Amino acid sequence: MSEESTQQPTTRQALNGIIMRHAVSSSIKAVWQIVDTLLPYVLLWIQAAYLFLHDYPLWLCFIPVVIAAPFLVRIFVIFHDCCHSSFFKHRWANQLTGYLSGILVFTPFQDWRQAHIRHHATAGNLDKRGVGDIWTLTLEEYLAAPKAKRTIYRIFRNPFFLFGFGPSFIFLILQRFSQKGIQHKGRLSVYITNFGIIAVALLIGTLIGFKNYLMIQLPITIIAATLGLWLFYVQHQYEEAYWEHDDIRDSVEAALQGSSYYKLPRIAQWFTGNIGLHHIHHLNPAIPNYNLQACHNDIHRIRPIEAMGILKSLKSLRIHLWDENTKKLISFKAMNRIRKHRRNNDTLNDQ
Repeated sequence: MSEESTQQPTTRQALNGIIMRHAVSSSIKAVWQIVDTLLPYVLLWIQAAYLFLHDYPLWLCFIPVVIAAPFLVRIFVIFHDCCHSSFFKHRWANQLTGYLSGILVFTPFQDWRQAHIRHHATAGNLDKRGVGDIWTLTLEEYLAAPKAKRTIYRIFRNPFFLFGFGPSFIFLILQRFSQKGIQHKGRLSVYITNFGIIAVALLIGTLIGFKNYLMIQLPITIIAATLGLWLFYVQHQYEEAYWEHDDIRDSVEAALQGSSYYKLPRIAQWFTGNIGLHHIHHLNPAIPNYNLQACHNDIHRIRPIEAMGILKSLKSLRIHLWDENTKKLISFKAMNRIRKHRRNNDTLNDQ
């Protein structure tokens, strides 16, 4: 890290200058991204429908289905940017695109937007967890919790449950209802999105058969949801993450340390709309996804951030509890060692 990056005021000033240059929406880039994402998605969907209608072998039918799923992830990134009003310059364009893309990704625009904005405001805040994030307990909270809560937490954090049951439950069921505490616009967006999903299903089901519609749309949605949930998980769940109490939390450090720089292969970065540069996104969500790489390149010169590759990201599946002493996420095995060490110390003290 350079000398300049160790000076907090200078760093903030320099970061703000870079951010302002890149927090600029481009209608041309936005429209082109819609075209190069939506057009292949629709063509793959049509190809899958053709194969199903003409009774081709299932393995062949599912090839365009599997290929279409990453395009749906990219559509979600567009939806996500619209929620931050960063994709287009004009608010109406973001809202229109957000509502329409929300139907495709089974996510209500205003409802998700309100919860996600709160996630940005509370990321890395130990005192304000629970909205738009992965359920995370501290070591002390887990040790003090009743056995039933500990059991539920272990089940929830199990990768087979989280990434097996979780994506389908969230996108197919949970998001059909408004979230607790969401304002009227959020609830209305749930109704609009549900109506849109039903309308699309009725239209396509009438044309190709409802069984064929489900055979195509459900796998695409579930695969895309699983990829999306994995991306969201590794963006904040890694050993060197950042969590602090409200009174000492630093928003810049919460962004740069508490959001990962997930370095993906170029094709994967394209499909995920640069969202692996999540530390830049959390610095300022007004930066549209198509500007994240350029902003990262400029910021990296004054504040280098260690990249997390795919192999390292897999290690995040083994860490589950935030240890406030070491300032790291630790595994249940590490928790057992700490608990055993404390018991041994207590025994020695009693003697």
